[in-house]
Amino acid sequence: MTDTPLKLFNSLTRRLEVFEPVHPGEARVYTCGPTVYNYPHIGNMRAYVFADVLGRTLSWKGYRLTHVINITDVGHLTDDADAGEDKMEKMAAEKAQSIWDIAEHYKQAYWADVRALNIRGPMKEGRPEPAHWTVATDYVPQMIAFAQTIAEKHCYELESGLYFDVSTVADYGRLARAQTDQGESRIEPVAGKRNPADFAIWRKTPPGEKRQMEWDSPWGRGAPGWHLECSVMSGAVLGFPFDIHTGGIDHREIHHPNEIAQNQAHCCTNGLDEPKNSGARFWMHNNFLVERSGKMSKSSGEFLRLQLLIDRGYHPLAYRLMCLAAHYRSELEFSWEGLGAALTRLKRMVMAAAPLADVAMQAGAAHPRLAPAMARFAEAISDDLNTPVALTALEEVLGMKKVDPAAKRAAIAEIDSVLGLDLLTLTREGLRIRPKDAAITEDEIAAALARRNEARAAKDFASADAIRAELAAAGVEVMDGDPLGWEWKLG
Repeated sequence: MTDTPLKLFNSLTRRLEVFEPVHPGEARVYTCGPTVYNYPHIGNMRAYVFADVLGRTLSWKGYRLTHVINITDVGHLTDDADAGEDKMEKMAAEKAQSIWDIAEHYKQAYWADVRALNIRGPMKEGRPEPAHWTVATDYVPQMIAFAQTIAEKHCYELESGLYFDVSTVADYGRLARAQTDQGESRIEPVAGKRNPADFAIWRKTPPGEKRQMEWDSPWGRGAPGWHLECSVMSGAVLGFPFDIHTGGIDHREIHHPNEIAQNQAHCCTNGLDEPKNSGARFWMHNNFLVERSGKMSKSSGEFLRLQLLIDRGYHPLAYRLMCLAAHYRSELEFSWEGLGAALTRLKRMVMAAAPLADVAMQAGAAHPRLAPAMARFAEAISDDLNTPVALTALEEVLGMKKVDPAAKRAAIAEIDSVLGLDLLTLTREGLRIRPKDAAITEDEIAAALARRNEARAAKDFASADAIRAELAAAGVEVMDGDPLGWEWKLG
């Protein structure tokens, strides 16, 4: 906890603002979660690392946190602007599986990535629980009721479904700053729409077709629009207005402006000069993860997902550290070299923290030499979650000598409660991930290294070199003289 005011960048106002909760002592946060039609790629997971750091920061500041992450299992089309096929129905057809089985499989895969990245939350029924995981299909009756409250004043019906008329709310598109025809050019036209940006609240099942997920409604049998579900679930669990709505920057252009319009209609609020009229006091967006080879797209086949990184021998927390090393509002370029550098940095941190693992925690433990670094950490994380600077403060603490071990351990634990790198429990052995295609086991490596050390001790350098060559042929790089003390790594 710190008295330094927490300043956050509000995408709606485009400025830094001091966080003041809607409900004193509480922080209520909603994060746009995954559509569970495929595995999440590492760019998707950057959004949840960012949201996790935000939630951890609010808890560190002393707020009672309620954090909602939704699971979209219906309504999200292949184009974010209500065009194309339903992503879930499309994948179910391709896999020749039940859509419910598809949703469950990819939901579990997402939760596995959440656990691997140390995204906070106690376990509940085998899954991490930040507060609430809301699943779209659990809220369909509430979605229909929500739509009924706004339909008369804000919607109109076409043959294809019920559409929201964006001209009925003030300041539509202010979040995106894209209120021109050019800004709306990526929205596919639908016959009968009053405005190019109008969007579906309810999509009717076309005559002669049957969906795996469809419900009866006042506008015919069909399914809710993707934008509707987030308004309904955030309002149902958090109440309007709540404190912070987060998501990737791609949501800032269409999905979130549409959510805001629905919230305005439902709450009968006016324009967006008052940010709370949008349904949330702050709107926060993380920037893209950029990968130059084009493997960030799920349409590319073997796209970059967290399991691929693990299969190549990288600990998932190296990717978390890679995310923290860039500010959440900056683009982050992914490369294997950059991930390797993050892993090396994580190794240094783990080795520096290792001697403190068994030191007893002491309440109120402090040391005057730690105070400046702790102040720099507090200032950095309170300045719109400036994790790059916060990391340098952490490394300063880790490198300090002649400091009371209990005080140093307490300082590391406090910083890591926000950054989530698990430094006081992660071990050198735990950081070693065996690549999926490795042809040699760790026990075999250890035995070979022991034989090599015996040969070197006996000055039998020819045998030592032969063992090194055998290991190299098996993909093991022997790291004599490595400054971190790592004896080997798998290539």
